[in-house]
Amino acid sequence: MNDLKRKILSAVETDLHDIEKALSDNLNPYLDLVSAVAGHLLFSGGKRLRPLLMVLAARLCGYSGDYEKTFSTALEYLHTATLLHDDLVDEAAMRRGKKVAHATWGNSITVLVGDYLLARALSISAGTGSLRVVQVLAKLTENMSQGEVHQLMRKGDVKLSEDEYMEVIRRKTAMLFEAACQVSAIISDAPEEKEKALAEYGYNLGIAFQMADDLFDYTLQTADFGKEVGADLREGKLTLPVIYALKQARSDDRQLMIKIIQDNEFATEDFKTLIGYLEKYGGIEYTQERATTYIETAKAALSIFNPSPTRQTMLDIADYALARRV
Repeated sequence: MNDLKRKILSAVETDLHDIEKALSDNLNPYLDLVSAVAGHLLFSGGKRLRPLLMVLAARLCGYSGDYEKTFSTALEYLHTATLLHDDLVDEAAMRRGKKVAHATWGNSITVLVGDYLLARALSISAGTGSLRVVQVLAKLTENMSQGEVHQLMRKGDVKLSEDEYMEVIRRKTAMLFEAACQVSAIISDAPEEKEKALAEYGYNLGIAFQMADDLFDYTLQTADFGKEVGADLREGKLTLPVIYALKQARSDDRQLMIKIIQDNEFATEDFKTLIGYLEKYGGIEYTQERATTYIETAKAALSIFNPSPTRQTMLDIADYALARRV
């Protein structure tokens, strides 16, 4: 564990404990099967970053109520629902180091449990008594679904542009981080400028976080990653390192890259060859640079808030989004 991660965990230990308890207490299905399927992923070692950001952002806004940790579970239920559905759509084999839910319980049960988690998230958001909070989460759900459809439409398409990639990760990832921070300001009755600042922090952090995840497919070992390295490519997901390198590559190299990309049964040596091209044509370096720019923008957005331990933790989380290994 590096020093930055240790520092963050020390600062949020109590919050993480309370969030974990709230996730269990508020799941509340009447069927044990629903608990088993939801818990398979929900309690399998997720970072709890989105609910944690919601709690920290509320504290930064001076929230004085008692619903923030209960409400933060809505974000994790929503996120877990999308992962259950995504794994099924992508025909994935592993998530967080173990078999995906549909491999054990089948497609139908997994879809329905995902639907339950989406409904549970909206029920909990309604408990805030704020129509705006419900609207934010409903709009978020719409956008995440459309982002997944967009990604599916362009599955395996080597002509996918950087702009389209950005639109997909904006809808699928960045808006979830943005919503986590924005709703904190709403339930805290924070002024508009603070709501906008937190939304900007969350959005830019989310973009960078996804770019870092996309890099892991080409820079980590399976044991570190929690799923098979190269899984994104096998599922037909073209991410920024590949998109940029394809654009920069010479014609002959580009054709070889395309041949590897379009073979979802590519051998390990072929994958290593592709990584070599990503390095040769700057795909990995470019993605790292873009992610760093978004992190700096996220951190700058918090300058509207006075220095405090909570603000420092949120700044540390932004730095860790790039420094993390998983």
